[in-house]
Amino acid sequence: MNTRFLTVLAILLVFVSAVARAMPVDQYEPVAARQVIQKALPSVTRIEPREDNRAIQELYAGDKLLGYAYQSLDFLQTPAYSGKPLNIVVVLDTEGRIVQSHVIEHHEPILLVGIPESKLHDFTDQYTGLKADQRVTVGGTSTEHKVAVDGLSGATVTVMVVNEITMKSAHRVAAELGLVPAVGKNNRPPMAQVQTDAFQEKSWKDLTGEGSVRRLKLTRGQVDDAFRGTPAEGVDAAPADQRSDPLIDLYTAYLNVPTIGRNLLGESQYQWLMSELKDGEHAIAVMANGEYSFKGSGYVRGGIFDRIQIRQFGDTFNFRDLDYYRLSDVYAAGMPEFNELAIFIVRQQYNFDPGTEWTLELTVKRQTGPLDSEFQVFPLTYQLPDQYYTRPEPVLSAEDQLADQPMWVQVWYQRQFQIVVLAAGIGVLLFILFFQDWLVKKPKMMRWIRHAFLVYTLVFIGWYALGQLSIVNVLTFVGSLIHGFSWDTFLIDPMLFVLWSVVAAIVILWGRAVYCGWLCPFGALQELLNEIARKLKVPQYTVPFAWHERLWAMKYIVLLVLFGVSLDSMATAERLAEIEPFKTSITLHFVRDWPFVVYAVALLVVNLFTRKVYCRYLCPLGAGLALPSRLRVFDWLKRRKECGNPCRLCDHECEVQAIHPDGHINHMECHYCLDCQMTYFDDHKCPPLIVKRRGKRRGHNAPGHPEEIPVVQVS
Repeated sequence: MNTRFLTVLAILLVFVSAVARAMPVDQYEPVAARQVIQKALPSVTRIEPREDNRAIQELYAGDKLLGYAYQSLDFLQTPAYSGKPLNIVVVLDTEGRIVQSHVIEHHEPILLVGIPESKLHDFTDQYTGLKADQRVTVGGTSTEHKVAVDGLSGATVTVMVVNEITMKSAHRVAAELGLVPAVGKNNRPPMAQVQTDAFQEKSWKDLTGEGSVRRLKLTRGQVDDAFRGTPAEGVDAAPADQRSDPLIDLYTAYLNVPTIGRNLLGESQYQWLMSELKDGEHAIAVMANGEYSFKGSGYVRGGIFDRIQIRQFGDTFNFRDLDYYRLSDVYAAGMPEFNELAIFIVRQQYNFDPGTEWTLELTVKRQTGPLDSEFQVFPLTYQLPDQYYTRPEPVLSAEDQLADQPMWVQVWYQRQFQIVVLAAGIGVLLFILFFQDWLVKKPKMMRWIRHAFLVYTLVFIGWYALGQLSIVNVLTFVGSLIHGFSWDTFLIDPMLFVLWSVVAAIVILWGRAVYCGWLCPFGALQELLNEIARKLKVPQYTVPFAWHERLWAMKYIVLLVLFGVSLDSMATAERLAEIEPFKTSITLHFVRDWPFVVYAVALLVVNLFTRKVYCRYLCPLGAGLALPSRLRVFDWLKRRKECGNPCRLCDHECEVQAIHPDGHINHMECHYCLDCQMTYFDDHKCPPLIVKRRGKRRGHNAPGHPEEIPVVQVS
């Protein structure tokens, strides 16, 4: 009666446990994942976490299994452009095909306030119907071996991360579920070649010491512990004083290698064995002591050895009676006696690779009823020592080799053209900087060079390569230093990485000025528009210096606010960073919601009348780059004693008002346009040089002291 009651109680507990695990679809959390599941498979009525991996949800319609769902964060944490991972809900059917892939969480600045999220979902919809083990690339052309999905303009890095997360996690989950091969034949390394032409006499101690013979020793207590929590707990359990007694002491060795096989089997037995083997077949010795037999007492001729099997590449190889040879004797010096010895043959059809790790699995079974039993598997891992085999170098196509590289390497490879052109542009800029004293003496040529470079910066760096730097990059970098730095976060976009590396060097050498004046696409857009406005005789207005001196502090206040907010919430800081019009005007080419477009256009319209108002008074990136400018190494902008008093020509001509009335240059506000240097060397424009030139024309030198130079102050 007690036994029957306990049985009923156990059944009820199992039922209650199953009910507690499963839940109606409308109760599944999080809501975003539930909505994806309902859209993908509307007939799903309940969701149940998988027993062996609760991160995988089994989807049922009644009692029928329809598929599986999971969240990518449970399997991959690949950082995206923002430095934070995406979370993607993927739904698979029972054949390993993707039914739905949907991003439910991200921190991408380009998508937070920029590209509509609907475009991202349109991108992920392309994965519907793809097999989890298919090879998928972003862009390009589909072939027999790969599927190409369309990219998303303006968010190339983000969608490449989405692609990697979706396909890698889908393959991992589908392989775990047995829906696709864990490692396909095409992904295996080239088959190892055993060295059969060398022999060295070795003892049992030598062979075991180098790993040519591997051992698994199981005590009765270890086996009893393995059955805890199962119906076989307590069945055939060892008494307390016998728990340390060995149940089986098992050894295995790979015999095809002469140094191993001949030392163990002896010359004649080894030669006989090798003559029995066909091409692609491999011999393994199994030897044991103890009360548990690896062959099993229930083995009958024509049957399968059910207590041992080999596992490699996720596949298992069982042995039949025709795969078994009796091992009559062993000859290695110092070898212990065994009460059970055998040679097993791994046949050709298994494509066994002797150089890749394999496992001899020993099954221990315990009877729990007349027809019921429980079993536990104990693995003995074997790796053939390196000196006994060689492996040909894999012959992979360039595309296959690239696919195995980290994602940042793939991105850099795809953007080779952009990197080369950017490097060429940086080279030109360095030439301009190092030879500026020679170039500024040719004002017309210098202006053509400057305008051409600004067009390059705007069109190529900005609109084509999307290389507009942002204060968000600075905040992300500072955040990574606080929360955990990773190079992958910054290497993911080669244009920004190269630009930031160059800008860091430039700030140390010349200060903020060179980036703001030469490499900022939005700055280039403003300057070019203002030049056109001047050609069209649009009136220009100068901000009174007293006001200008106070207004430029605004950008430092903006920087401090953004930095403070980023310490609490990077997402909020990214939204506030929309004070930068860069995303609208450069990254998204003005294709955006109207308030952002109106804001960017308004700044450009104001710029038509007063050059670079945004850069001078609002830009937090300029403020961030200006702070270390005081530590610059070079100070190549030349000034004379006459500058400021009595001559004020340069400070009146400086379009960004970086030259103070007293004549000194404020390097934290300078944009390095070199206009003042062209004036400095122009003896037809610079008043001190004009006087000196006139003096030479009259046949005598100019006065030797500045106060004697009759310079008229420009009003």
